[in-house]
Amino acid sequence: MERHTRLLLIAIALAAYGVHRALYAIAMLLAPASPPLLLAFALQAGLAILAAVGVWRQQRWAASALLLLGASIAATALVEAFVLGILAWLYALLIAIAAIVIALLLGAFVNRSGPLLDRRRGSPLS
Repeated sequence: MERHTRLLLIAIALAAYGVHRALYAIAMLLAPASPPLLLAFALQAGLAILAAVGVWRQQRWAASALLLLGASIAATALVEAFVLGILAWLYALLIAIAAIVIALLLGAFVNRSGPLLDRRRGSPLS
């Protein structure tokens, strides 16, 4: 699979996640919910859609948006577990660690401009 196709699939997945979180935040508006939790889900939705646009258009800031999204997912899980008590603490730690690791891996993949080049003298790639 080509790099462009992979980036397009990542952008589609990020947009789908952003729409999912946006719908979740909208549903929280109708019922009484915790304002920090509503803000956290709205932030996740916005960052996911922003990251999707950045990955799709191959912008330099897309990796930063992905890292911010991972940090917001991790922070939301930890707040749900340790502040609000609505999530098991071990599951929240798993979500937080997975979010950071996946964000770092995706950010490194998106930030990569192409194959690594050999810059030695006499190399056919230099």
